[in-house]
Amino acid sequence: MLVAHNATAATYTIGECARRSGFTMDTLRYYERIGLIDAVERTATGQRRFTDADLEWLGTLKCLRDTGMPVEQMARFADLVRDGDDTIPERIRLLEAHRVAVDDRMADLAAKRDYISGKIAYYRTV
Repeated sequence: MLVAHNATAATYTIGECARRSGFTMDTLRYYERIGLIDAVERTATGQRRFTDADLEWLGTLKCLRDTGMPVEQMARFADLVRDGDDTIPERIRLLEAHRVAVDDRMADLAAKRDYISGKIAYYRTV
């Protein structure tokens, strides 16, 4: 998740990272505390400095969260990523199961959208 970077690599404050990632600052702190993101580098004064690699990982987490993956599964996925390429088959299984859940949710929402469309059509006739 985190990769080594040189001193000239771009870094971002927690506020900048929140704006770029779409997470709140509180969520970023929480995700760091529970291990969804690795320990973020800090300045000499203790201020967090996020990197482009952090932002890329946060993009993955945002996708998983926005599609309804529970935090526990996100944590499992993060652990698998940290554990290296030997865990790729398990990562695939986890993501495939999540994709099924997303597909089910999308089908449910489509059915509800169709119901709402039917109601709109009905009300236009009264």
